[in-house]
Amino acid sequence: MNQNKIVTINGQRYDAQTGLPITPSPVAQLAKKASASSSIHTSTQKSQTLLRRATKKPAGHSVPRPLKTVGHTMDIARSSKITRFAPRTTEAPKKPNTHQANTDIPASTHPIVSRALASIAPTPAPVQKGAKDIKNDAIAAALAKPSAKHRKKNFISKHPRGISIVGISILIVLIGGYITYINMPNLSVSIASAQAGISAKYPDYHPDGYSLDGPVTFSDGQVTIKFKANTGSDNFTLKQTKSSWDSSAVLDNIVRKAAGEQYLTSQQHGITIYTYNGNAAWVNGGILYTINGNAPLSSDQISRIAISM
Repeated sequence: MNQNKIVTINGQRYDAQTGLPITPSPVAQLAKKASASSSIHTSTQKSQTLLRRATKKPAGHSVPRPLKTVGHTMDIARSSKITRFAPRTTEAPKKPNTHQANTDIPASTHPIVSRALASIAPTPAPVQKGAKDIKNDAIAAALAKPSAKHRKKNFISKHPRGISIVGISILIVLIGGYITYINMPNLSVSIASAQAGISAKYPDYHPDGYSLDGPVTFSDGQVTIKFKANTGSDNFTLKQTKSSWDSSAVLDNIVRKAAGEQYLTSQQHGITIYTYNGNAAWVNGGILYTINGNAPLSSDQISRIAISM
């Protein structure tokens, strides 16, 4: 090969026409040796000692890579078939998570220490009240005391059953008194008839404007009831006497002797009633009834009195 066709650059000879190196350069040989040695020493060797527990595990040997020479170098073309060296990947540094920060628990005071501090704490001095405050307190205390009315109300509220019984008793007495007052004439006549020995009655009807005058009087076989006008001096007396007469005997012995032939006769419920000069006489059930007085009673009023007995 001609020397003119060989070019030497940094100790490496290249073909001038093809540009390929004729003999490998010292740098390439050194790199080849380093790769061969590193491939041998990358894996750890098996221990050759008999007692493995007493010896340490041998560390892997690595050959430092040759430093890149400073100067003008020419890039070496690498074959695409070489897959021995894995591509280098660079991982991004992880950022610290600021959200998961540990929260500190605040310190707490022990209960015994708290009680001790409370016991030695200074007590506030009592506040001195003025004369006006003392006066207002006395007035408020006097107003807060229950009065006599409240005590009476409290007694009623504490004994509602007793108050109810007393009220009902008073109401019964009043009603009984009113009923007794209304029925007093009937009671008086009943007592008088029992004493006289006859079956006397109090009339259910008496003319308007007239009322019972005095107590009911009685004698042996006779009961007398007096009525008087509420206004004026008019009055009449109703007598009930035990008798064995009939209507004819009443007409002959009483009516004709008092009025002659000046009388009126009426029949009411089988009773013969004789009226004359505002007076009347009739007999019923063995009892002779007579009405005498100065009251201007009509024959109709007399008939109603006779029917009501």
